[in-house]
Amino acid sequence: MFENLQDRLGSILNGLTGRGALSEADVSAALREVRRALLEADVALDVVRSFTDRVREKAVGAEILKSIKPGQMVVKIVHDELIEMLGGEGVGIDLHAAAPVVIMMVGLQGSGKTTTSAKIAHRLSTREKKKVLMASLDTRRPAAQEQLRQLGAQANIDTLPIISGQSPTDIAARAVQAAKLGGHDVVILDTAGRTHIDEPLMVEMADIKKRSNPHEILLVADSLTGQDAVNLARSFDERVGITGLVLTRMDGDGRGGAALSMRAVTGKPIKLIGVGEKMNELEEFHPRRIADRILGMGDIVSLVERAAENIDAEKAAAMAAKMAKGKFDLDDLADQLRQMQKMGGMGGIMGMMPGMAGMKDKMAAAGLDDKLFGRQIAIIQSMTKAERTNPDLLKHSRKKRIAAGSGTDAAAINKLLKMHRQMADMMKMMGGKGKGGMMKQMMGGLAGKMGLGGGMGGMGGGMPDLSNIDPRQLEALQKQAEAAGLGKPGGGMPGLGGLPGGLSGLGGAKLPGLGGGFPGLPGLPKKK
Repeated sequence: MFENLQDRLGSILNGLTGRGALSEADVSAALREVRRALLEADVALDVVRSFTDRVREKAVGAEILKSIKPGQMVVKIVHDELIEMLGGEGVGIDLHAAAPVVIMMVGLQGSGKTTTSAKIAHRLSTREKKKVLMASLDTRRPAAQEQLRQLGAQANIDTLPIISGQSPTDIAARAVQAAKLGGHDVVILDTAGRTHIDEPLMVEMADIKKRSNPHEILLVADSLTGQDAVNLARSFDERVGITGLVLTRMDGDGRGGAALSMRAVTGKPIKLIGVGEKMNELEEFHPRRIADRILGMGDIVSLVERAAENIDAEKAAAMAAKMAKGKFDLDDLADQLRQMQKMGGMGGIMGMMPGMAGMKDKMAAAGLDDKLFGRQIAIIQSMTKAERTNPDLLKHSRKKRIAAGSGTDAAAINKLLKMHRQMADMMKMMGGKGKGGMMKQMMGGLAGKMGLGGGMGGMGGGMPDLSNIDPRQLEALQKQAEAAGLGKPGGGMPGLGGLPGGLSGLGGAKLPGLGGGFPGLPGLPKKK
């Protein structure tokens, strides 16, 4: 969503960091460009004005203009103010109330309230181990109650039995009573929406609030609607009194202005963001992480959390054991490609790695998109078990058969085999004897720079065991990474020399990322 804004701000701030000294005129010119970039991203005018005023006030001070690296100081000020604009610290759903905790979902029709209600219920039941009851109060939209019932069945969440003819307020009262009798911890009320705000809708919301006494009132807004979403939030807050915001479709290609404006305009925290259609594609909103992504500083913490959710620890340990012996066949390569797809593909992973955001364009230009992964997996699946274990068997006639089976050609098969050979050689180097192998040395060096100790699962290196780290410790890990030079724009990864060549297929140094690199490491928590 923030790609255009990221590109604009990145080029503006890179122009500042490349200079030895800055004058007030330089700062003013850069802030004019920042102002224009934010307005083009559909951020509210008064939010942009106050943001640039605060940055100018701090950036034109004598200690900045005379500092050793004034450009980097300006980047830091922009980064800090961006975090402040987004809300400072992340705020989750508040469940500190007598059970059943009532969560009321409000918003316009089509914003994704029903799906988001099911996602929140799924998140609370799987992560917080809460017993959740969902109830649909939407008596106007055809099959709205049935939709929530089916979503509940998919996610194994209890839903209130449907009784036709009841009013929304009566359903709300019945849901709270049923939750008390059923021993539920949380009850989620999915209210009706309209195509636009009108008086009957607001009266209905107020009545439901009065009858159910909700602890949380979450406004669900479509992040693609821009400034309309800001006006919507203001109206609902004035009439109903919202406690937080949930932004849907954050994986879309909108300009991101709503996310940047809503917190500043309403003063209400953005608690959750929807990043996809699947039930588990709902994330907590962390202002620091979003600011890091916008300024191209990466987001190691979210990458670790995403890996923890998607990587099977047993498979990772088995892969590490094979790597230690220097073994890496085509089945292993296919597993790695599938894990990369689960974690958001190369583009998603690169966008979260510090200093690597700019690599996405280079990868796209080199034809390294996520469709390539699908084609490579199809090639591997078209081989026999013997061929996958021993690629040396693949002569011309076998390649012809595999190409026909996978809908590719011999050239694509040869590229895949070349990539596998390079990675297999790397695995031998990494798992080789002598001082514990290159992998142990590299990981030990990285951990040393970040001030971390602890074992690395089966590899005996220096990466910490991430299974017992809570989000606060992960935030501290991010800060340590920044202090070690990982979080600076263009900083690259230590020990990899900034990755001038970058990736297999782009030439130059190769990343183990397509194979046994990040997705294959043990020490990560098991899938939940």
